[in-house]
Parts: sequence; C-alpha cells; structure tokens
Amino acid sequence: MPNGGFHAFSESASKALTGPAVATRRTAAGAGSGFGFDLSVLPNPDPVLRKLGKSMQVYRDLRTDPHVGGCVRRRKAAVRAMKSDLNRGQAKSRVAKSVQSLLADLDMGGLLGEALDAPLYGYQPLEVMWGRVGGLIVPVDVVGKPPEWFAFDAENRLRFMSREAGRLGELVEDRKFLLPCQDPSYENPYGQADLARTFWATKFKQGGMDFWFRFLEKYGTPWLVGKQPRSSDDQATERLLDMLEAMIQDAVAVIPDDSSISIVEAAGKAGSAEVYREFLTHMRSEVSIALLGQNQTTEAETNHASATAGQDVTDDIRDADAGIACAAINQLIAWTVDLNWGGEPPLYSMWAEDEVNQVMAERDENLAKAGARFTPQYFTRAYKLQDGDLLPSAAVPIAPLGQPPAAVAFSEPQDAPDYAATVAPMLATVGQPIVDAWVTRIRSVVHRTASLAELPNALVAEFAELDDDRLVQAMTLALSCAQLAGRAEVADGE
Repeated sequence: MPNGGFHAFSESASKALTGPAVATRRTAAGAGSGFGFDLSVLPNPDPVLRKLGKSMQVYRDLRTDPHVGGCVRRRKAAVRAMKSDLNRGQAKSRVAKSVQSLLADLDMGGLLGEALDAPLYGYQPLEVMWGRVGGLIVPVDVVGKPPEWFAFDAENRLRFMSREAGRLGELVEDRKFLLPCQDPSYENPYGQADLARTFWATKFKQGGMDFWFRFLEKYGTPWLVGKQPRSSDDQATERLLDMLEAMIQDAVAVIPDDSSISIVEAAGKAGSAEVYREFLTHMRSEVSIALLGQNQTTEAETNHASATAGQDVTDDIRDADAGIACAAINQLIAWTVDLNWGGEPPLYSMWAEDEVNQVMAERDENLAKAGARFTPQYFTRAYKLQDGDLLPSAAVPIAPLGQPPAAVAFSEPQDAPDYAATVAPMLATVGQPIVDAWVTRIRSVVHRTASLAELPNALVAEFAELDDDRLVQAMTLALSCAQLAGRAEVADGE
C-alpha cells in the first residue's frame, strides 16, 4: 500500500468526502411535507405547541401553578448552590485576571437564571449587550429574550422574527446571541422542553381539582331536607327552598309550624373522595418526575432511603443544567477573549461540594483507635482539605518497612504500651486457628507494603469481609507485628 500504508484517494473522491453535506432538508424527498410553508423557517416540532397552535406563553403560564413553580425553583436553586470558579488553563495570566474582573462586573446570578430557562423551554436566546470599557470590547449585560421571537432556518441558524423582515425573519449577527439549548439535534434545533412534559399532567390536575371541589360541595356538607304537607302548593315549596338556602348560609331559618327540616349525612362517599385524591397525587408525581427526575422527595409516602436515592437522580439533572449554563458562559468568555486578546480562553466551571464520606470517616476513626497513624497528606487527599488546613505538628514521620529507621522513630517513652500484653488476650479470645490464619495473611500484607502509612488501606482491602470490630482486632495485630518487626531490624542493626 503506497504512502506509508495509507490508501491514496483520487482527487475526485477526496472532493466528494470533503464537500458539503449530502443529506439536507432541501435535498431530502418529502422534507417538510405537511407543514404547508417554506422550509426557510423551521416550525417548532414541540408536540404540545403544535397540537394547541399556541406560543411559548402557555409554558410560562404553567409556572404559576404552585407545584410546577416550586419544582422549577428547586431545580434552579440546586444549580445556584454549586461552587464555581474560573480555571486559567492555557490562558495567559493577564487574560484570566481580566476575564475574572469582567465576570465580577456582570450580573452572574441573573445570567445563570436566564440560561437555566433553556431546559424548561428547550432553548433560550440571550442577547449580549457589548460596550467599550478601558479600550476593551466587553459584555456589559446579557438579557434573555422570549424564545417565540426566534426561529431556525433550514441550516439550523437562529433568526429573529422581526416585523421588518417578514415571515422569514432576519439572521442574527455573530457574537450577538448566546443560545443555551437542551438536547438540540439536526432534526430539532429547538431542543427538548421539560415543561412540555408537565403540560397535560398540570392541566388534568387543574381539571381534577375542579371536579373535586364540586364533589366536596355536593357531598362534603350535610343535606338539609324540608318536609311539607301534600296540600302545599308550588309557591309554598319554593319559599321553603329559599329558606333552606338561606339557612345553609346563615344557619337560621323561619318555617311554617306544619313544615319540618331534617339533616341527612352523605354516607359511603369517602371512597369516592379518595379516588380524586389519588388522581391528583398521581398528576403531581408526574410533574415531579418530569422536572426533578423523581418524586420521592416531594411525596409524603416515602422514607429516608428512597428519598436519598431520588436525590441522586436530581443531582444528575442538576449537573446537566449546570453544563448548559457553563457552555453559554464559556462561549461568552471565548468571544470576549477573541475580540480583545486572542489565544486560549480560561474556562468557567461549576461543581457540587462533596460531602465527607461518613463510612470512610468511621473507618479511619476505628483504625486510629487500633493504633494507626495518618499523615497530613492522607487527610488532605482523602477529605479534600486545602494546604494549610492542618497544623504542621500533625505530621507524623513514618519510616518505610524494611529500612533501618532513625533511632528517634522507634525510641519509646516510659509509658509505651506493652504490645505483648495487648496481643495475648486477643489471641486467647478469638481462637488460635483463626489467629493463625490472620497472622499469615497479615504477615503477607506487611511484607508487600512499602511503608507503614500504606498499611491501613492495604489491610482494609485484605480483610474486607470482616465487620468493624474484627477489623480493629486485625489492625491491632498488624500494627503490632509491624512495630515488632521494626524493633527487630533495629536490634539486628545494632
């Protein structure tokens, strides 16, 4: 094969591979059939908007619903609670500092909130207002504009549907609009709107509430039944009915002495009322799943385990929303750097602050009680501490196994523990066969471990089948063996 193993393409074949796209909306047979207008402007394929023939305003109206609005606020709050920072990366120090100052002058809370509308509506155009500050062209404001003011053309380019441009709209200027989107594609550049998934559930819930109110009005209060003699005419009956209606409002009435009133309770309707309750609860759950990815933390019938599992799903959605917002902010940073300095831009990132692993903390506590000694480097790495969080006095020098340590490393104070007295009762309690097996495994771990600092983690991996109490016993044996081995090497060296 010529050219060092690479196949030699002909010039015509090379042009065909590097040429424009073959499958496009203008070349595909039947593309746009059924829409009834020019494909220069693509319709929003959102199924709810197409079925109703309405604009994005119907989704904004949904946010007035208490449950939908609460889920939206919680979803945005989850992203706002994340940590954020500007990473210099390959950018120059002067450029990174200038961008950091520019971001500080912007309303980042408002920008983040506007960008987070993209998952709700599918896409959210953000107009960048540029200005000159100190000889630089910088963004002085970023304003979210109604999505229904914009459309996409056959090349998936954003167009502003202005009055002057007519039904085809006008192509937006470069670097003028940020466009955060959720799951856009060639087929659907408008993205996927999460509020579309909540529309019917919310409308059915509102309709169900109307029926429930009627049910409560009809069966939730006692009925007042008036009785009259058969000889009463229609006018007398109407007067008694008016009295009963007034009695429902005012609890008092005046009736003829030959008439009577009785109160009848609506029995056996509790099951029917429960049907409405279950229906409304199901609709609320559908909204929670659509916006939060779960309904465990919004419904009463849950427990701590299921709520914690549900929160993990919400964290995934939170990270995806943060990625959409960061992409828009990084696009703004890239434009700013390109207009003023050139080169690599710094990157804006967001992350959730990790919680301390409770299981690992309890394990380290048990190991410390067994005699393990940890270095500040271990705590910094395991618990994500910063340099300077631990005092220098916390450092404990650990000599590698198999090397003669300094004399001070094994010098003992007067009140040093008697390791033999500690190990002997344990051997008698646990049983000789088990201890023999442990000692064999411990000896193997000690010999293949490079340093005493690595010994606790190696022992935890070796004795993963033990519970905490037995693991502490094994750790005590191991540390005793390691200490005795070190003493023996020192003694042999002398």
